[in-house]
Order: sequence, then C-alpha cells, then structure tokens
Amino acid sequence: MARRKTITKTQVSRTLVMRDQPKSPISEQFRTLRTNLQFSAIDNELKSLLVTSSSPSEGKSTTASNLAIAFAQQGKKVLLVDADMRKPTTHYTFRVANNFGLSNLLIGDKELEDAAQAVNIPNLSVLPCGPVPPNPSELLGSKSMKRFMENAESSYDLVIYDTPPVLAVTDSQVIANAVDGVLLVVRSKQTEKDAAVKAKELLTQAQANILGVVLNDRAFNETNYYYYYGT
Repeated sequence: MARRKTITKTQVSRTLVMRDQPKSPISEQFRTLRTNLQFSAIDNELKSLLVTSSSPSEGKSTTASNLAIAFAQQGKKVLLVDADMRKPTTHYTFRVANNFGLSNLLIGDKELEDAAQAVNIPNLSVLPCGPVPPNPSELLGSKSMKRFMENAESSYDLVIYDTPPVLAVTDSQVIANAVDGVLLVVRSKQTEKDAAVKAKELLTQAQANILGVVLNDRAFNETNYYYYYGT
C-alpha cells in the first residue's frame, strides 16, 4: 500500500459531520476522499461501493455514512445500505425505523421503493438492515441479493454497502466481487498490521476491487487524522 494522503482530521465517532458541520475541515477532507475514490475508478463509473474493516470498532460505519452524505451533497442520488445483518447500526445513526429493511427485501416481503427511507439530507436514502436474520451469509449470497443489487444500481447513482468486518465473518467477501469497489477501514493503534494484511488478502481472494484503505484516528501533532492509502 502506498501514496499516503491526508483526508480528514478528527477522532472517529459515530457522528454525521458532513450533515452537521458541512463547512468544517473534517467535512472538506471527506470530500477529498470522495474525489480520491472517483479518481480511483476513473475508467469505470463508480456505481457501487462496499465499506468494511478488518475487525470491529474501526470506524467503517461512520466512514460509510459520512461518505454517503458527501456523494449526496455532490448531487448524486445515493442509497446507503446497512448490509451488516449481525450488528446493524445505520438506523441508529440516521434515526430511522428498523422494522423492515434489507432482510425483508431478500425474502420477498418488501420492494426497494417501499423499504428505502428518506432522511433529512437531499439525494440520500437509507435502507436499514431490518429484522436480524439467522442466516446473513446465505442471504447475502442469494440470487435475491444479486437481483436487489442490480435493481438498486439501476435506481440510484451510487449504492454504498456498510458490511461486517472481514475477519469476523464471511459476509463482506460474499458480495465483494459484485460491487465496483471496496474501501477498507483500519484504526490506528487498534488494528494489528497482520489483521489488516489478512483482511486485504481475503478481499483479494474474493476478487474484490480494493480502491483504497482508510487509516483513521492516527495521532499527528496532538490531533487526529484519517489517512487514505491507495492500493
């Protein structure tokens, strides 16, 4: 991994800085990440992006949520999908109901247009997890998931999937090769180097197109930064 670029300055917490502080330096750096991702996929339009981490509590959901807002603020019609059907958090972050969501779509109980929820951010819709199923990996690898992904890409300019950590379960790997790009989030002083390398290896084995890695919460001059590493 090379080409280190600073992309934002803050200690990671589950906060929507892109919504609440759009003119802050932190938000500006999320916009820089947005631009970097677009350049990484210059030959093919980025229509779907999977955000994951090597282990829990590394900031993947915060990154996915703020990045979704960044693209929506650019004018793209964005759908943020909570595909972490083991420990979903998107409904908490955006304060939407989780009575139904992705799991309902995959078993045929709901249609996308009925399950996607508008939030108080123009151009952004959120599809929460819905009831936690007993078989997340099987659902994500199903034909109905493939149909859902195709339908979502035809209905939105960009679909961002927040998925479980790579080393914890196989869920992310199941759909990693079905999206245009993957962003791996790791956390300074928490993520072991071997864990990050192993996560990258597993995603590569799954034929994922890894666009880059976000290293967050890196102390520098008594502040905290995200760093973006192109692969």
